[in-house]
Amino acid sequence: MKKKEMTNNQFSKYVKWFWFTVLGGVLTLILLFLLASWGVFGALPTFEELENPEHNLASEVISIDGKTLGKYFKENRTPVKFKDLPKNLVNALVATEDERFYEHSGIDFKATFRAIVKMGKEGGGSTITQQLAKLLFHGEGSKNLPERILQKVKEYVIAVRLEKQYTKQEILAMYLNKYDFLNQAVGIRSASRIYFGKEPKELTIPESAMLVGMLKNASYFNPLRQSRKKLVRNRRNVVLHQMFKNHFISEVQKDSLQKLDLELNVNREGHSDGLATYFREYLRDFMKKWIKKNPKPDGTFYNLHRDGLKIYVTIDSRIQQYAEEAMKEHMSNLQRVFFNEQKHNRTAPFYDLDKKQIANTIEQAMKRSNRWKRMKRNGASVKEIKASFNKKYEMKVFSWKGDIDTIMSPKDSIRYYKYFLRSGLLSIEPQSGHIKAWVGGINYKHFQFDAVKQQKRQVGSTFKPFVYATAINQLNLSPCDKFPNTPYTIPKEKYGMPEDWTPVNSGEKYGGELTLKQALAGSVNVITAKLIDMVNPKNVVSLAKSAGIESDIPEVPAIALGSVDLSLYEMVGAYTTFANKGLRVEPMMLLKIEDKNGTVLEQFIPNSKEVLSEESAYVVINLLEGVTEAGSGVRLRTKWGKYPDNIATGYPYEFTNPIAGKTGTTQNQSDGWFMGIVPNLATGVWVGGEDRSTHFAGITKGQGASMALPIWALYYKKLYADKSLNISQEEFEKPENLSIDVNCDDTTNTDENLKDLIDEDPEF
Repeated sequence: MKKKEMTNNQFSKYVKWFWFTVLGGVLTLILLFLLASWGVFGALPTFEELENPEHNLASEVISIDGKTLGKYFKENRTPVKFKDLPKNLVNALVATEDERFYEHSGIDFKATFRAIVKMGKEGGGSTITQQLAKLLFHGEGSKNLPERILQKVKEYVIAVRLEKQYTKQEILAMYLNKYDFLNQAVGIRSASRIYFGKEPKELTIPESAMLVGMLKNASYFNPLRQSRKKLVRNRRNVVLHQMFKNHFISEVQKDSLQKLDLELNVNREGHSDGLATYFREYLRDFMKKWIKKNPKPDGTFYNLHRDGLKIYVTIDSRIQQYAEEAMKEHMSNLQRVFFNEQKHNRTAPFYDLDKKQIANTIEQAMKRSNRWKRMKRNGASVKEIKASFNKKYEMKVFSWKGDIDTIMSPKDSIRYYKYFLRSGLLSIEPQSGHIKAWVGGINYKHFQFDAVKQQKRQVGSTFKPFVYATAINQLNLSPCDKFPNTPYTIPKEKYGMPEDWTPVNSGEKYGGELTLKQALAGSVNVITAKLIDMVNPKNVVSLAKSAGIESDIPEVPAIALGSVDLSLYEMVGAYTTFANKGLRVEPMMLLKIEDKNGTVLEQFIPNSKEVLSEESAYVVINLLEGVTEAGSGVRLRTKWGKYPDNIATGYPYEFTNPIAGKTGTTQNQSDGWFMGIVPNLATGVWVGGEDRSTHFAGITKGQGASMALPIWALYYKKLYADKSLNISQEEFEKPENLSIDVNCDDTTNTDENLKDLIDEDPEF
């Protein structure tokens, strides 16, 4: 009896200890949860933080046609709402990461128990809500077991709170918006755009499956690493199997989709990638200044890289794309021609410099480099810095066929880059002032100096229309009025010059009389000099300033031939005045700025003012049309012409519509310009070397009509081919009751002397 009683007592004791242990464990677990919820183990997110979790949202630059041109970010995240997620993506996520997502309230106890018993061999126990809690509020788990347990407890508490605070759909969207898919793809929208070049709602089933597969470990299943492509595909196929298992796709679909390749369409979204890179960099600086002047209601300042601003701009992504394509097409070909010429140049890529001047040019470039500034900041001596420029390193250098891996000294790389001709293009809609395309250079990654706004170069004959416009506006001159084509001298006393000024025509060709239309078409210097003397340089400067040119312009006669340095931005903005009936509309790049919630912070309206009478502006346009009908821009009309097609890429152009234009070439062919206008789009193009001593040896290849005009022509060919853009091919609108005679076409093409002048494309 005693033995039986002892056994029963021991059993009762064990039962008591068992229940004590179980209940104690449960109570301990409950206590842990309570302590965690009370913040004993560290602060938990507040109600407000759950309502507005910190996101580090990228600010987005949105074109006038609704495309994302680029982003400014610490993390490249632009959130999307659940309604913008495709059903197949949601199905793939739930099937793979949390099969009972719609059944639990943040914690899946069945999955948790399975994970504990199986030691995680059949998957973890974390729900999507728990994963979101981890992403939002504490990130990676600790490797220390006690700390990890406490983190897990906090994760459970946060998950339950998230479930109370948000709908299931909102939780799914938040999770996909927060996850880092690597390669600057933070969030599902960036991942969709970067890996597949499309918006999330356009994702196919296998594309959705690949992205969901990355959620397990984006680094391990990185599709851009060549060695991981097979792993990524296998992981995608696991997701497809899970979709089949959960009845989201059929077995036939699963089997066929698993056979497909990944079919990536990579579109990187770094600051040096994508469209309008130079424009976006200028816009970044503008936004920094705007932010300082426009604080939030609470007095703090917006963060361009974290506050998710929406910046709506006037750039049209289609027009921008065509502009960049045209520049690339022509400049790659022009560079080939330039390289060939430099094979015979002993001081390549420079002309007009001796060895000492070349050495000084290279040294000045060294001193402007980041390497020089960084080493100097770190206390290195000039000798040490120069030595580092002569040491060879592995580096990537630019070429038109793609970046080249090479070993080169920084000093040699500087000279290598001096060989490359640069270019800039700007397009503005005259009536609205909207900037439609901004191409600041040939490749932002390697050539970051902006040729649109940052750079100022001699404008050559493209300045002459301001002289003609002043004369027409003041003196009511007609394109048909004739002037002698003879040498003309302006005495030094008249404008306080150091000596008399007697400009010469190209090739010193004179004789007979020329109409104003012929004179501008042939860019005849002596008649332009006569005109500026008739109206006074001061009045020409006044008109140019009124048209929007802000740079200093000396009030001397020599400006008539373009001896002044101006930016492409100033020139195109001023030329729009002629196309807009004499009304200047200030160039405009911004439409509005919104905060992340869609609240409009500022809407932008351009300023405008009258510069010329409508009649005078039309007469100037008529004169500029003569340049493309019989002057240096006539190759726009030709089928093949006598111009070398190895330079003028894309012949034949054969434009038949009205085009007002002006070429420009500066001394020694250092700069080539073309300004071309149709009624609703004005575009300027500049081409030249980084240094003025980098240029073609002769006028045939080095003139504006050979260097810059072909970019304009290729560009407008593309614009006209896209009917959705509605780029005008109509005539410029003639004012009612035009009193100035512009009907002098019968004299435009008859003067043999003029033809000789045009053959050489005379400019500066």
